Amino acid sequence: MIRYLRWGFLALLAIVLITLALANREPVTLKLLPGELADLLGLPYQITLPLFISLFAMIALGILVGFVWEWFREHKHRAEAARQAKEARRAKRELDAVKRETGQEQDEVLALLDDRKAS
Repeated sequence: MIRYLRWGFLALLAIVLITLALANREPVTLKLLPGELADLLGLPYQITLPLFISLFAMIALGILVGFVWEWFREHKHRAEAARQAKEARRAKRELDAVKRETGQEQDEVLALLDDRKAS
């Protein structure tokens, strides 16, 4: 059921985006800087393209900025998880070393079962 809902949502999204693209085919000129500042700096860069391409590019840029923002925001959580994983590996190594030293390499349950068999 969820699979059909997902495909239905994607089909609806495709229809909306195609309709948006067909309705906004007029060319627009995008300028890097305002006219006076571009003349002053010698950077009169501009590009002419259909409006829907600039709309889709801005949507993609917004999504990219959101992903990067979240990646930086969650850095402290990833760092803490890595620290805890390192601590768990260190504790396991120490436990394994103690078990080897004391001769208790077996699991405690298996050791109890062996004790019962020996009795």
